[in-house]
Amino acid sequence: MKPKYQMIADDIRDKIIQKQFLEDSPIPTEIEFQKIYNVSRPTIRQALALLVNEDYLFKKRGAGTFINNRRFFKNSTKTIGVITTYISEYIFPSIIRGIEEELASLGYSLILSSTNNDFNQEKKCIEKMIASNVDGLIIEPTKSNLFNPNLSSYVTLREHNIPIVMINSTYEELDIPYYGIDDIEMCYSSTLELINNGHKNLLLITKIDDLQGKYRMKGFIKACEKHNISLTSSSIITYTTENRYDISDMVLNSITINPKISGIICYNDFVAKKLITFLTQKGYSIPDDYSVVGHDNFYDDQHEKISLTTFNHPKEKLGKDVSKAIIDAIKTGKMPSNKLYSPIISRGNSVKKISS
Repeated sequence: MKPKYQMIADDIRDKIIQKQFLEDSPIPTEIEFQKIYNVSRPTIRQALALLVNEDYLFKKRGAGTFINNRRFFKNSTKTIGVITTYISEYIFPSIIRGIEEELASLGYSLILSSTNNDFNQEKKCIEKMIASNVDGLIIEPTKSNLFNPNLSSYVTLREHNIPIVMINSTYEELDIPYYGIDDIEMCYSSTLELINNGHKNLLLITKIDDLQGKYRMKGFIKACEKHNISLTSSSIITYTTENRYDISDMVLNSITINPKISGIICYNDFVAKKLITFLTQKGYSIPDDYSVVGHDNFYDDQHEKISLTTFNHPKEKLGKDVSKAIIDAIKTGKMPSNKLYSPIISRGNSVKKISS
C-alpha cells in the first residue's frame, strides 16, 4: 500500500490535471490541506514537495504554492483528435461525419486516426495526438473487454491535460466518460422481440473482446431469465476480432446441436446480414426457419426481400453530442457524465411470429 503522503499527492495531482484549482491563484495552504485530508502537516509537506519535484507545482516566497502553468495551460490549437477502431467501415463514417460537422460549427478542426482494433496501433495513435498538441480527444476504445497494455498512455494524456470522452464504450479500469447506446437494454429489447413472437429456443452471437458484446450478452441473459427461457452451452456464440470470419461455421454447429433454435440475436447488423446470406445459401428460409434480429440499423434494406429487424444506433447524433461535450470540457474544465441512448426498434420482416 502507498504511503499516505503519496496517496494525497496522487489526489492533488488529479485535481491539478482536472483544473480544479484556479489558474492564477495559490492552491490551498498546508493548514487547509491538513483539514481536508485529516493528516499531519509534515505529511502534507511531503505530498507537496513530491509534486514540486515532479514539476506540477512551484513555490513563491511569501505568496504560496502555485500550479506550473507552463506545463498545464497550453495555448489552444483549436484541434480535436478523433481515434476510432475503423474509419470507412460500418457505422463509423456516419459518426465521424457528425463529429466533423459539429466541430466545424464550433470553430474546431479534427485529426482523424484509426486503430483497426489493435493495441499497438492505439498506442501509436495516442502518441501522434500528443505530438499534434490536440486540445481534446474523442476515442473509441480498442478491445475494451480485454486488459489494455496502453493504460499508461492514458495516464500520460491526463498529465498533458488533454480531456477525453469515449464513444460506444469505455475502459472499465479508467474513469473516462463515454457516449453510446445502452447495450444492455438494447439486447434485452431485441431478445424480448423474439420472445414476444413466440420464440423460446434462442441463440445469441456476440463479440467478446469489446465491452459492447459483454453488455449485450448481459441484456440477453437478463431477458431470458426474466421470461423463463432455458439457456444451454450452445445458446451463446462468442467471437473476437481475430476469428470473426468463423461465425457462420459456429452457427451451423450450434443449430446442428440444438435443432430447436428458432430465433437468433446478432451482435450487430453486419453479422446479421452475413448470417442471413449464409443460411439462405444453405437452403434455410428467413424468417420461416430462423428469425434474425440485429443491432445498429445500418442497412437501408426496407425494399429488399428480407429486411432486418434491428435497433437504431444514434450515429451522427452521437458524433454531434460528443463533440459538444468535449468542447465544453475544454472550456469549463469539467468532464461530462456518461450519456446512454435508449434503443428504438426498427422492424423489418426478419422475425416470424410462431405459436408458443
